[in-house]
Amino acid sequence: MKNKILNLRGTVTLLLLCTLLGISPVLAQQTGETRTLTGQVTDEANETLIGASIVVKGTTIGTVTDFNGNYSLTVPSDASELLFSYVGYNSKSVTIPKGTNILNVQLNSDTQILTDVVVIGYGTTRKSDLTGSVSNVSSKDFNSGLISSPEQLINGKVSGVQIMSASGSPTSGSTIRIRGGASLNASNDPLIVLDGVPLESGGISGNNGNFLSLINPSDIESMTILKDASSTAIYGSRASNGVIIITTKKGNSDKIKVSFNTTNSIQTRTKMADMLSHNEFVDVIKSHGTVAQQALLGNDNTDWNNQIYHTAFGTDNNLSIAGRLAKNLPIRVSLGYYNQNGILKTDNAERFTGSLSLSPSFFNDYLKLNINAKGSVNNNRFAETGAIWAASTFNPTLPVYSGNSNFGGYNEALDNTGAPVNAAVLNPLGRIEQNNSTSKVQRFIGNFDIDYKMHFLPELKFHATLGYDYAEGKGNVYVPAEAMQYYTTAGRDYEYGPQNNENHLLTTYLNYNKYIDSWKSSIDATVGYDYQYWKSTSPAYAELNTKGEIQTSIAASDQRHTLISYYARLNYTFDSRYMVTATVRRDGTSRFDSDTRWGTFPSVALGWRVTEESFLKDNPVLSNLKIRTSYGVTGQQDGIGNYGYMPIYTTGQDGAQYRFGDEYYYTYRPESYNKLLKWETTTSWNTGFDFGFLKDRITGSFDFYTRQTKDLIATVPAPAGTTFDKTITTNVGNVDSHGIEFTLNASPIQAKDWGWDLSFNMTWQNMKVKNLSLTPSSTTTNTAVGPSIDGYQFQVLSEGYEPYMFYVYHQLYDEQTGKPIEGAYADLNGDDEINSSDLYRYHSPAPEFIFGLSTSLRYKKWNLGMSFRANVGNYVYNGMSMNTGAWSTVSYNSYQLNNLNRSFLKTEFQNRQYLSDYYVENASFLKMDNLTLGYNFGRICKWFNLNASAMVQNVFCITKYSGVDPEVPNGMDVSFYPRPRTFSLSLGLEF
Repeated sequence: MKNKILNLRGTVTLLLLCTLLGISPVLAQQTGETRTLTGQVTDEANETLIGASIVVKGTTIGTVTDFNGNYSLTVPSDASELLFSYVGYNSKSVTIPKGTNILNVQLNSDTQILTDVVVIGYGTTRKSDLTGSVSNVSSKDFNSGLISSPEQLINGKVSGVQIMSASGSPTSGSTIRIRGGASLNASNDPLIVLDGVPLESGGISGNNGNFLSLINPSDIESMTILKDASSTAIYGSRASNGVIIITTKKGNSDKIKVSFNTTNSIQTRTKMADMLSHNEFVDVIKSHGTVAQQALLGNDNTDWNNQIYHTAFGTDNNLSIAGRLAKNLPIRVSLGYYNQNGILKTDNAERFTGSLSLSPSFFNDYLKLNINAKGSVNNNRFAETGAIWAASTFNPTLPVYSGNSNFGGYNEALDNTGAPVNAAVLNPLGRIEQNNSTSKVQRFIGNFDIDYKMHFLPELKFHATLGYDYAEGKGNVYVPAEAMQYYTTAGRDYEYGPQNNENHLLTTYLNYNKYIDSWKSSIDATVGYDYQYWKSTSPAYAELNTKGEIQTSIAASDQRHTLISYYARLNYTFDSRYMVTATVRRDGTSRFDSDTRWGTFPSVALGWRVTEESFLKDNPVLSNLKIRTSYGVTGQQDGIGNYGYMPIYTTGQDGAQYRFGDEYYYTYRPESYNKLLKWETTTSWNTGFDFGFLKDRITGSFDFYTRQTKDLIATVPAPAGTTFDKTITTNVGNVDSHGIEFTLNASPIQAKDWGWDLSFNMTWQNMKVKNLSLTPSSTTTNTAVGPSIDGYQFQVLSEGYEPYMFYVYHQLYDEQTGKPIEGAYADLNGDDEINSSDLYRYHSPAPEFIFGLSTSLRYKKWNLGMSFRANVGNYVYNGMSMNTGAWSTVSYNSYQLNNLNRSFLKTEFQNRQYLSDYYVENASFLKMDNLTLGYNFGRICKWFNLNASAMVQNVFCITKYSGVDPEVPNGMDVSFYPRPRTFSLSLGLEF
């Protein structure tokens, strides 16, 4: 009988490992009476399966088949069932016969491998029928540990997707980029769709930009990432930056299952800013300082980082009940409580969540309903992050407390009259403990789905979704009058908000799905209509001091916009081999004038499943090969405001007033507007292939894409005399990008007691600005952008170059010592002068390559998991080193000394060299994000199962970058809140 090459290779690997480790094929023995069963395991073609697993059900007693597919297994005499399994085949449970000891079993191919359902825009499809670039990550592959926000579940898991937390604070949000983003100044955030409801991008008052954190990660079943235009174009005007579809868990099993999971953690500091130690600081002041400066040295040894940071505790607890209340009524209810302190004192995020999912069906599943409701309440306390800078630079020879009650007892800089020194660095601990900034954010997301399969034509179904997303955010800030931070204004005591965000959705579509046997054709057609309306309002309020005096007035806000859409999609497959997908969507937005309001976004994609051809269909090595190509156009209208095309008049706040009689009236001033504002559009091409070897023990994909974005929406300087404002939002240029994505998944070992899975992804991406006409007849193509320090901006947009490149002078060095020469830069244009004409573009914050690697090793009930990420070719401007590494920064006044960055010992710069490329550092890195060791105790009593795991997050970082962290927003490192190292213990119970 012919043996399969696939089975031979898989089993050789298994047997070699068993031989090396001295593992017997029979993995457990049972005392007492036994019997020995023998037999053979085959497939549908009666070919033997080598390395198939046979286990006595409910025990660890088992074996694997040999090179001829035969097995021999000694089992307890009271054993009743054997479980047969093999990768790529459906498992089978077989009753042990009583009259014979011979048991032959045939396993059927697991067609689910080719028919796994993937959620896509407005429907589902099989993985095998996908023609676009789509990645799916299910809950079993999510990152583990203490997860504060859903996007962290897939960090490093998907090629082409880059996720970066804004800081180490539990209240901070993340930046998500799919294929680097397609815009420059408009939003680059992907569209997030939660259970069919497209969510509004941005945030809300009191949330600190962490809007996704209001969704409990524990409730999520899977996340699907749509990357190319073929898969995203069904979302039209919001899809240029990709789409992330989040599907939450539902009830499905017949029995009610109760699950409880608790994760408790401690977080510790990692790397701090590289400042002088106490002794180094004293030595530098004594050797370089004046007599007056030396006199400011104290007698204490204070580690200011120890004063503001602490070990932080966190807990995440989730309880869920899932099952069926009746035959046709699946239900899932969950409750969650999350509380995480930040490593910066007083920093805290607390979240209460609840969710309900009901999925009743009627008329033999012709009518299906789906009701989802998710609610959350977030209570935040925001630490005063200015203390991070203060702790790095505050004089380490001074004590924390002054010994008197002034300024709350904290040691502060005073002049010779005892008055506070203007612009002094404030006591770090005082900044932390005398600032109480809190917020409360509530959110409700609900949707009601109707899915009706027509009785008269079952292939045709009608689907409707009603969705509602409501959020409210408000907060309070209190700083006492005696605090140094607001001493001149008698402190702060004010409330802001509430801000209310509403998102209303109506989706309706018809779907026709039919396989026509005589034509060997499958037709899946969808036509639909969407209406979505957003509203955000907040009242006017005033920032007050502790005396109730108004410091600043904030005007009321009322922001609204509407999107109306019509769309159609056709998926056609012939003979399971040739596939075509065509999509068109027409969007109308209230953000543009009626003449430019509507945009049309088409796409088409082709697919060829090569392994279905006769010359490859029975190939024993190549189990899957599908070639894909797609073209499409998507749009952009986010991140630009709602009324940029119409004349708006705004009341002056604490500004110009006009006297009329004895009264003064605030004036109204016109905002800038552009009636011709129109869609930013992105045209994309994608070519790729999916592959599988050895019955999909090895799978992967490869994609090459190009994107051209035109009519870039940006807020730019307005030509003089054309408007009352300095800037105007308009369409200004073009940007091109292209990239390569590669994914590889493998299961080198799949045996009863041993299992090893690997997942690797790689991304290469490049973006260039092709046209940037900021003003008519402008001759300059360099526009300073990005964060600034003391008015200096360090990045630039230039035609023909990557966006946001560093724009700096080329530093010159002493040939003898190798030290940088202060103020000495290369004359790059050769005019014998050093001026702005000698600035040059030097590297980019964006990495050239992004890598992700996950591995999981299973032995019996143990599981060891690791995940790694790497960026190559990204650079960071070390603003902390520049801004604290020159002698002039040791004192900004005559009454205070400041600590210096250790870079001063190398450079001995007297003054800050703002635009020197000396501070642009290679920030390539390798990070181990997660290390997890788990043990599944199984059923420890008749009541419940137990599993436990221990985890470390942010395990290590290997990099040449000298700053706190090589992964910082915008490539600018200035007083970064360090990401902590987290140690967690998780326990899971299932009743």
